[in-house]
Order: sequence, then C-alpha cells, then structure tokens
Amino acid sequence: MHRFFDLRYLGIIAVVMVAGATTPAQTVSTGQQDRVRMTPPSTPFQDSYSADQNGVDATDHAAQSPNDTDLGEQEILKRVERYQPFSAGLAMPFYYTSNVALVRRGEKGDFLIAPIAGFTYAPRITKTFFGDITIQDQQFIYSKYNQFDFGSFDVRAGFTYLLPQLHDLVLQAHYDYNRLNSRQTFNDFFSDHSIFLSAELPFHLDRAQQISLGVDTSLSFAADPDVPQRNEFDIYVGYHLNVSRSFSIDTVGRIFIRDYHEADRTDVSEVLAVSANWHVTKWLSASAISTFAWSQSNHDVFSYNVANIGGAIGFTVRF
Repeated sequence: MHRFFDLRYLGIIAVVMVAGATTPAQTVSTGQQDRVRMTPPSTPFQDSYSADQNGVDATDHAAQSPNDTDLGEQEILKRVERYQPFSAGLAMPFYYTSNVALVRRGEKGDFLIAPIAGFTYAPRITKTFFGDITIQDQQFIYSKYNQFDFGSFDVRAGFTYLLPQLHDLVLQAHYDYNRLNSRQTFNDFFSDHSIFLSAELPFHLDRAQQISLGVDTSLSFAADPDVPQRNEFDIYVGYHLNVSRSFSIDTVGRIFIRDYHEADRTDVSEVLAVSANWHVTKWLSASAISTFAWSQSNHDVFSYNVANIGGAIGFTVRF
C-alpha cells in the first residue's frame, strides 16, 4: 500500500547546453529522479498487513492500493500461517523506453534493465497501526546508451495507519533518504532527505474490483547539491481487478506537480500505468507493464513525452 509508482531518468548533456543557465547537476539529477518515479512497478516486497498469526484478516480490510509498489503488494483474503513482519526480495524489471534522456527534441530509444533488491521490516504496533523500515538498491542499466547508467539507493522509515471505520482510509508518513550513484559504484552525485505523506480512500466494488483515490506529498528538506531539490505533490486514481486468485490487472493515472527550490521551475506531469500481474507461486511473480508520461515545464527545455513497455520478474520471501 505504499508510495511512488515511478522511475528516475537521466538528463542529457545536449539539454544542459540548450538550457544555457541550467547547471549539469540540475539537469542530470532531475532527469534521474523522474526516471525512478516512472519505473514500472518493480519493488519485490510484499507487505504483512493483511493477516494475523492465525492467517485471518487482522487489519479489517487493509485495502489494495496503487501505492503498493513502495513496500509491496497485499494479498487480500489469502491465508498465511502467521503474521510475518520481515520481507526480502529481488526483482528484474526490463523494458524499452522511447526517450532515454527525457528530452523535448531528439528523443532516443533504448532497452534497459533495472534490477532491485531490498529488505523490509514492518512490525505491527496495534491491530491497524504499523511501522516499517525499508532498505533497497536499484540499478538502471542501458543497453546502448550506457553512459546513462546509474543507481538509486533508499532508506525509508515510517508508519501506516489503517482506518476501517472511515471507509478503510489509509494514512502514511515516512522519512526517505535517497542517494543517486554513478554507474556500478557507491559514489553519489545527488542525495536527498524528504518527508512523505499520503492519504488514500479505497472503494470496493465487489470482491474482485476496487477503485482507489489518493493524494501524496513529498517534501524535501535537505539535498546535495541543492539546485535539483524539489517538492512533489500528486493525486491519483487506481483500478484493481482480480481476474483469478493468481492473476490481476491494475491501472493507475497520476498527476504530479513538482516545485523546485531553485531556478523558479515548476513541472506538471501526467502518468498512466497499466500492468498485468501473475502470482506464479507464493514467492514468484511476473508482470507485463506499460507506463506513459507527459511532462510540461515553465522552462520548455524540461518538457518531454515518454513511453515504457516491458515487464518484471520478482522473488519474495516473508518471515
């Protein structure tokens, strides 16, 4: 049930030259942040919120959510042996992107893989109040334009509060440390500290279908360098359909507003993501994914369109 349905992108040297007064740090870092924001759902973790030690739904309708990709996807009404607060996973998203550098003109396409590994601890504090700590690392590796390769490392900690008495309202608050690293190293070229807040309201159409409405806010309070630093606000609508016990379809539409601390820059982005998900076994899943984004900026050089089409294979263990 958690945050950021996204991907981080790379800026390109050509954009830096066109932008003139824009620094390379701003262009490259903001491009990579967008690439991560639009990454197809790939986080391999599954949350532990929906079952008690006897395998019974203990959260009283912990809702499916378009934000599930932060800590993982719930398995509603599926019995487990006991509540399992730990999860560890590996996933291999792979896709073709139509705009490697997220530029307005001269787009170049490429195939990339974005392997991700992570660990989550989500202790139950009360029946509907949970803490969580997540550590994860993801690499973005391009086939042709490998000068754009980079890594994204995250440490997140926070709380999730489920309110079944208020139409299953879900509230979240997290601290996030994100570090963007040069290709195949841990040498960072951008780091950011932010607070993430979210509210989501699910509407259960029936046992197989659900619509979710939500708002997210990400407030950056420290970044190095500070030129690419930004706050993000988004609203979203998500639709989930369980075709069978092991196969589901998800569609999510988001509108982002990104307000930069420097350079008097504001971007507005629309993102549409569609995925078909197959839970092969308890620990193995596969997905086919498409993501489309349109971004407009008050600095035209930062406007772009992009399409990502591919899939992902994930392995998860809970204990």
